[in-house]
Amino acid sequence: MSVHKEIKKVTTHQLQEMKRRGEKIAMLTAYDYTMAKIIDHAGIDVILVGDSASNVMAGHETTLPITLEQMIYHASSVIRAIDRALVVVDLPFGSYQGNSKEALTSAIRIMKESGAHAVKLEGGKEIKDSIERILSAGIPVMGHLGLTPQSIYKFGTYTVRAKEEEEAKRLIEDAKILEESGCFALVLEKIPAKLAEKVAQSISIPVIGIGAGSGVDGQVLVTHDMLGMTHEFSPRFLRRYLNLYESMNQAFTQYINDVKSKDFPNESEQY
Repeated sequence: MSVHKEIKKVTTHQLQEMKRRGEKIAMLTAYDYTMAKIIDHAGIDVILVGDSASNVMAGHETTLPITLEQMIYHASSVIRAIDRALVVVDLPFGSYQGNSKEALTSAIRIMKESGAHAVKLEGGKEIKDSIERILSAGIPVMGHLGLTPQSIYKFGTYTVRAKEEEEAKRLIEDAKILEESGCFALVLEKIPAKLAEKVAQSISIPVIGIGAGSGVDGQVLVTHDMLGMTHEFSPRFLRRYLNLYESMNQAFTQYINDVKSKDFPNESEQY
């Protein structure tokens, strides 16, 4: 019997159990009530209210502009829809870096005002103090290493991280620091599959990959990407399970034509 089937409500402890038993963890993003309800009902383990809302929902080029207030708004909408999944919320850029007191305040606001279950922070040893301070308040923390989109201007590119030996070594060290600090899980984004597998084997907390190969403990994708609602973006790691862009386009065109031709509404569609 998989852990997945037995769970009424997913907890951080159950994710650790899933890793221990070798059962993969499935995670997707959601930013609104309707989408979250569908994803939760399908049986997803973890929902990430990602700062990718900055791109997907608000049309920004990077994740940097989204505010703490906006993240709380999205997280609250998602929480109202959830029966089963664990909901993790990104702390947005500028709400935790370099100031552990501010990090704690931001995390408390997210938990208190949205009802979320955990927060996620990008970075390694440089944010250790922030992580420990948030954990001291009893708030679960998920880490995030590899490609960290909030640091896009530092890296200057969204290419694969940790291909060089030095950076790979640092990434493994950071993963161990995050585990020791008390993170319950870790996201690895866009790093070589062999390295990701090595990280997953060298720490006891679940490692969830995006563009990090199959040797990790689970996978996450941006829902709008895997549904094919976005079509400008085609990284190698993305599998499109639907082409909603086309289907929706057809539906909208049909609706416009039906209104223009007076076909809609028909006799049975009015009072």
